[in-house]
Amino acid sequence: MLCAFAVMVAFAVVLARLTLDPSPASEAIAHTNLHPGRSLKIYLDQPALRDAVKQIGGNIVLGVPFGIIVPVLVPRARGFFGVLLLTAFVMLMVETAQGLLVEGRAFDVDDVILNTSGALIGWVLLGRRLGRAVHARKPKKAKA
Repeated sequence: MLCAFAVMVAFAVVLARLTLDPSPASEAIAHTNLHPGRSLKIYLDQPALRDAVKQIGGNIVLGVPFGIIVPVLVPRARGFFGVLLLTAFVMLMVETAQGLLVEGRAFDVDDVILNTSGALIGWVLLGRRLGRAVHARKPKKAKA
């Protein structure tokens, strides 16, 4: 449990570095997106496939650790919908802070969707099993 907590803290630091640091280089292209799929279309319409993979893949990969760690740290959220809701909420807060507080960054609903998708991939690959291993269900007592 302590190891999972340390990993979550490290993940939070990396997440903050990647999403909350000002980005003067992207200031000209940063735009608020409240329409699901709009940014994905922009990424996929770029001439270089590498840029689309970097944007989409990076957002998915960023969510994977969340899907692995949440079931270990939050036993009540170790199921599919728990991971989905908790991740979506946290990523929504990160995007909101990014859009409101950081120059050169903007709120993007597609990032929330991609990060949450990544968390669900992490949950399917490893988080579900880790959550069960750490928080095994206790057998119900038989009635006398």
